[in-house]
Amino acid sequence: MRALDQLKASVNMSASRKAIELPNGSEFEYWMTPLTLAERGRAQKGAKSDDATDFALQLLVNKAKDQNGQPLFAPGEVAELRNHIPASVVEALMLQLLEDAPMDEDNVEELDVKNSRSSSARKAA
Repeated sequence: MRALDQLKASVNMSASRKAIELPNGSEFEYWMTPLTLAERGRAQKGAKSDDATDFALQLLVNKAKDQNGQPLFAPGEVAELRNHIPASVVEALMLQLLEDAPMDEDNVEELDVKNSRSSSARKAA
């Protein structure tokens, strides 16, 4: 068996159910497949900045699906998510999404440090 075939056979790429409790006590349910490097790259490109929140919002819009695999959010709804939904709700969704991403907390912190450094370098220039 080829190494690539072995890797592919060892993972489950089917969608799994995720949910958060909303402020009114109801549950918001969504489904997502494991994050691939290509999807992460598209989210980084779609964020159009080094801001971790922009990246996470792009991931949320790209990855959150209903039970039938249909997107829950349209790309144009990023501004509404940012401006019309409490930060605590959107952050709960983004954190849950990032927890399932193939990075551990140390890597996320490392990305934030790199983003801060590159932002600082651009501001200084």
